Amino acid sequence: MPKQPLKIEARKSPIHGNGVFATRKIRKGERIVRYVGALRTHEDVDEAYGEVEENGHTFLFTLNDDYVIDANVRGNIARWINHSCDPNCEAVVEEDDKGRPEKDKVFIEALRDIARGEELTYNYGITLDERHTPKLKKLWGCRCGKPDCTGTMLQPKR
Repeated sequence: MPKQPLKIEARKSPIHGNGVFATRKIRKGERIVRYVGALRTHEDVDEAYGEVEENGHTFLFTLNDDYVIDANVRGNIARWINHSCDPNCEAVVEEDDKGRPEKDKVFIEALRDIARGEELTYNYGITLDERHTPKLKKLWGCRCGKPDCTGTMLQPKR
């Protein structure tokens, strides 16, 4: 059986730093890539990165109430997918069917058809407990350039 051509590649992005681009047409609903990295507890992540000054750039993905995927360690190409206010992908958490939170997984799936050469994006859904000050909004600034861009990756308070 012939190999499927790769769906994606990483390269410089007009949005920010590196990005991930489709190397062939990707259909709506298609599972594109799994987001991988070291599995760590929230406490481990706080200990490892708590003293690091935030810079609006993260490879940490909250998996569930117990765990975070740290793509700084053993991360794959998915860590380079940029945020957008009008994304063409979404991150989908697949819970383990036996209820083991350490076995949950994150996949990036297409929200719509994606053309060859198009950059993949998803909404990071960053939530912070503290007040969203102008300084924090700027720190977590969105660079997607879409007409309806909110200017920040931070999600509105509920």
